[in-house]
Amino acid sequence: MTTTLITGANRSLGLETARRLLEAGHTVYAGVRDPSTADEVRALGATVVRIDVTDQTSVDEAFASLPALDVLVNNAGVLGTSYGVDDLSAEAVAAVLDANVTGIVRVTQAALPLLRASDDPVIVNVASGVGWPRFLSTPGHDEYPVAAVPYAASKAAVIALTVQYAKNLPGFRVNVSDPGYTATDFNGHSGHQTVTEGTDATVALALLGQDGPTGEFHDRRGRIDY
Repeated sequence: MTTTLITGANRSLGLETARRLLEAGHTVYAGVRDPSTADEVRALGATVVRIDVTDQTSVDEAFASLPALDVLVNNAGVLGTSYGVDDLSAEAVAAVLDANVTGIVRVTQAALPLLRASDDPVIVNVASGVGWPRFLSTPGHDEYPVAAVPYAASKAAVIALTVQYAKNLPGFRVNVSDPGYTATDFNGHSGHQTVTEGTDATVALALLGQDGPTGEFHDRRGRIDY
């Protein structure tokens, strides 16, 4: 049985990822900041675990409660409060980086002992095309109109740290997904993709076999070339 932890699993992309991996036969631990908001994922059959990726004690306690771990999906993240330059501050950037980047490091480092005990360790980090400079700078891409600095910078960092983790963990499959412009709370449900379409890449990477790729950036169509 494959044991999986998904952070930010109580809504939107995280909830749908949990549903699909449960359907695929995984034992899913749904990581959430507030277990009282997790009734929907609990009803699907996941075991709810309290984890706040910005709090080291919370992260350590969460992993101490797990019996095993094969797949880690770092899905939790925040959009932040700055959407341009006039409202930008160092504090706004720091808050987004703490949740979206440092949070992944906190969780991944705490998960490594359990993952190293697995026969098939997998890590999937959920990023965004908003962190891909080619998409941000090319008219016609969904990402091109985005002006927010902290979120874009954080997702670019997630892509880079994924590549570096993959190099440092040759026995693992460590990859990063781009959900695409998906209708979620983040964008007021304005995205043109469903949450199922938005989790295609994450789920596919979570289900990789031992011969699967590592250190790659994928959307629902496959690998995004550098």
